[in-house]
Amino acid sequence: MTAPTLAVLALTVAVAAFVQGSSGLGFALIVAPVAGILDPHLVPVFVLASMIPLNLYVAWRERASLDLRGAGWITGARLAATPAGLAVLWMVPERGLGMFVGVSTVLAAVVSLAAPAFTPGRAAYVGAGAVTGLTETATGVGGPPLALVYQHRPPAELRSTVAACFLVGEVASLALLFGTGKAQPTELGQAALLLPAIAAGAWLSRLVHHRLDARRMRLFVLVFALVSGLVLMLGA
Repeated sequence: MTAPTLAVLALTVAVAAFVQGSSGLGFALIVAPVAGILDPHLVPVFVLASMIPLNLYVAWRERASLDLRGAGWITGARLAATPAGLAVLWMVPERGLGMFVGVSTVLAAVVSLAAPAFTPGRAAYVGAGAVTGLTETATGVGGPPLALVYQHRPPAELRSTVAACFLVGEVASLALLFGTGKAQPTELGQAALLLPAIAAGAWLSRLVHHRLDARRMRLFVLVFALVSGLVLMLGA
């Protein structure tokens, strides 16, 4: 990893950690397209590994608001769908991964922006978990389905539940990727290099997460994801 790439990634993950620590989503939507533009080999392992310490912190910080019932259904479906995400990685040629990440990011942002309000039930939890398992394992991006399910719940419940679901799923996805040879230990080292940037963003989110306008933050994340995804598609 070159010094300019490392610097851009450090700034990106710091901003993304602040955004997700404050609003409950956004890390992968911000980091995955930028990482794909800089170096497609960073997707999905770098994104998945970078999110683990952040989600561990957020889930613990707001553990009192965790929706255990919803998290259980989402996690079960997410784990069941993880092999499908691995299958996508096997089927998509390496030169097409940037396009796949870009398309996935744009679709996720558009669906999140356009979806109407609804009251989630068991089917919504299972559906969100399944889609997350597929897309997050393949691209590192899995937040929008969970954001849709919890978008009208209290912000603390969204942050804690999404973080807990992500945490379990990321560990499962990485275990499967390493177990099948689609990931290498050196990729974890790349994520470890940026732990200070992640910690800085998470610490800043702790100072302001009770005061930020979550709706405006969500809109910013989705517009950024839309633009980044389009840039990645055009450059693929």
